[in-house]
Amino acid sequence: MLSNLFRLGENQTNVKIEVMAGLTTFLTMSYIIFINPAILSETGMDKGAVFVATCLAASLGCFLMGLLANYPIALAPGMALNTYFTYSVVLGSGHSWQIALGAVFLSGLIFLLLSVFPIREYIINSIPKSLKVAIVAGIGLFLGMIGFKSAQIITGSPATLVKLGNLHQPSALLAIFGFFLIIGLEALGVMASILISILSVTFISVALGYNQFQGLISMPPSLAPTLLQLDLGGAFQLGIAAIVFAFLFVDLFDNTGTLIGIAYKAGLMDKQGKLPRIGRVLIADSLAAIFSALLGTSTTTSYLESTVGVKVGGRTGLMSIIVGILFLLALFLSPLARSIPIYATAPALVYVACLMAHAFTDIEWNDPTEYAPAVITAITMPLAFSIADGIAFGFITYTFAKLLSGRIRELNITIILLTAAFLLKYALLQ
Repeated sequence: MLSNLFRLGENQTNVKIEVMAGLTTFLTMSYIIFINPAILSETGMDKGAVFVATCLAASLGCFLMGLLANYPIALAPGMALNTYFTYSVVLGSGHSWQIALGAVFLSGLIFLLLSVFPIREYIINSIPKSLKVAIVAGIGLFLGMIGFKSAQIITGSPATLVKLGNLHQPSALLAIFGFFLIIGLEALGVMASILISILSVTFISVALGYNQFQGLISMPPSLAPTLLQLDLGGAFQLGIAAIVFAFLFVDLFDNTGTLIGIAYKAGLMDKQGKLPRIGRVLIADSLAAIFSALLGTSTTTSYLESTVGVKVGGRTGLMSIIVGILFLLALFLSPLARSIPIYATAPALVYVACLMAHAFTDIEWNDPTEYAPAVITAITMPLAFSIADGIAFGFITYTFAKLLSGRIRELNITIILLTAAFLLKYALLQ
């Protein structure tokens, strides 16, 4: 039955390989069940409920991807999207987390419409390669900035914008140790290096008295504090339209960048650089995003760590199903999740940033109309603390670079329309 459902023979794999690939993928991305509650709880959301919502949203997303698209792509609440939710929408703009969830739901609904109709697929295929890889690299830099901030290695400064923090404090020292541990374990080929680092820093922190151990296993906490708590009325207000618009663009392009990264790393693209059955992949992503808001977490999206499972041999959606089952089992680890301080998760963000920065190697460095927009895209994301603004600056720079160099024929209608939309956004909303 499994062989027929997931076409295992056709994809030159079997149940054993897919199970091992799923286990490997889960171990490499399971850090999200600890990081996501830590980040979203800064908005005032109940940490235990967010933990449950994270596990359920990830599991549901994996099931959707496996059954609808039959791709070895695992999903979970996205790292860039949860930071945008917390630091830009709630803490930055002053909106409640309930309204932010409403904005996630509306953006996901629009996202689904763009996915059902071939609009989103067309947009993805129309983005120049230089901007695609710049989005991947820029998201990485943004995550790195969040990681340094969480560990207080980098702090704010009225004179120089940012500066080096106090490296003698425990949070900075333990985070630096955790990062070095990840590098060492990765170099040795140790599975789940990120998870081992998070747990090691937590254990040391507890042993030294900097943090309190809450336990290991228990029944899952209540989901009630976040379940169906989204404020759609608030999200429909005229003043929040900019947030919904921004969420849509962050959702669209952040997810697109991650999908491109997965397909590129895993060799899933065809000879034309397109992803077969992309329509089903996008619908699965969109539905997962909608259910995220209903459960009470930020947008669920495809995870770049899926490429680790592909390297082990995963080739079908059965790998995603296995990951989804493991996320359900992780529901019983809520005491451990409460024990993990935010600086224990900071090294994971910085290391993921290092992985994603590899995309810079694929930029056409001999063409200024390609590399200049790519660099602008990447550096604007962390400096503006916004993925959407980084993408907008990149598109605007790309369009004007081509226009002023007399290469207007290299612009397609999608790039022109998106550039116009970004310019209109800044003219009316900035």
